[in-house]
Amino acid sequence: MLLKKLTSAFGISGNEGEVRRIIIDEIKNTSNHVKIDKMGNIFVEKKSFENRPHIVITAHMDEVGFMVKGIDDSGLIKITPVGGIDARILVSKIVIIGEKRIPGVIGAKAIHMQKPEERKKSLSIDDLYIDIGSKSKEETEKNISIGDYVAFHSEYIEFGTNRIKAKALDNRVGCHILIEILKQEMPINITGVFTVQEEIGLRGAEVAANQVDADLVIVLEGTTCSDVTGIEPHMQVTELDKGPAISIMDQTSIYQRKYIDSLIAIAKQYNIPWQRRKTTFGGNDAGRFHLAKTGLPCISIAVPCRYIHSPVSVLSKDDLSNTIQLVKKYIDEISKGGIL
Repeated sequence: MLLKKLTSAFGISGNEGEVRRIIIDEIKNTSNHVKIDKMGNIFVEKKSFENRPHIVITAHMDEVGFMVKGIDDSGLIKITPVGGIDARILVSKIVIIGEKRIPGVIGAKAIHMQKPEERKKSLSIDDLYIDIGSKSKEETEKNISIGDYVAFHSEYIEFGTNRIKAKALDNRVGCHILIEILKQEMPINITGVFTVQEEIGLRGAEVAANQVDADLVIVLEGTTCSDVTGIEPHMQVTELDKGPAISIMDQTSIYQRKYIDSLIAIAKQYNIPWQRRKTTFGGNDAGRFHLAKTGLPCISIAVPCRYIHSPVSVLSKDDLSNTIQLVKKYIDEISKGGIL
């Protein structure tokens, strides 16, 4: 399955090569032109209509993870985060390190060894280390170097009622949707853009956005879902099984109301479940696309994912299929005129 292949790939920000190769292999026979820029962004052009709208659909390839910053005398590895990660979830998690895919386990000082004041505060990244089973610094250095990337090791599993568990659903789910769109004939001109380094400041998008002209940019994302115990309903950003989440505003963008309203109208017209993304926290590549050149209007459509930025993100297969359907129907309606 495509999503399994994508989420199993190693693709920390700045090291997206494995994900890029999977995407190129998937879309190599589906487009007019494929280009990779100097940052590593992929551009897939499907332009075949004169006087038809041109839209960009974008999803970022990278995932959060770590980088090796030091090795102590006992052979334990110190790390720094690449992207936003909650240190409280990390103890005992399995990781893989570098091109050799060395397995390791994240550890910390045992609680019975901690001083009373240490027990009162949450662990930070600096309190953690990775144990690869070596006995010395010299032994670790045979396989590990400063600057090596570290990724979560997590098996893709389908479980429960239409649930998927995997790492990197943010944003391999967006890549999956974009690939599915690019494999089909579309009634307008489309450029698919798979960006790099979103998790560390929308860096790939900043470069990519200045290489395209479009009537509209659709940003595909995996977004926070907090429909769990102890969260008041008004604080739940999104909910599983309620459909794709449509953003109004976040920390990097305010989305134009006409496109939000038209997207909601189409969801209602075709009985596609949808929900609002009920927070302004976070951001996505729209934060760079809408500021490029003379301005590119954007809209954000996201698949809700529980436990985001962790080894065990969870989504609903129904939400995934409904997001694909909504994007397709929106493209169809754009081709008929009246939206752009």
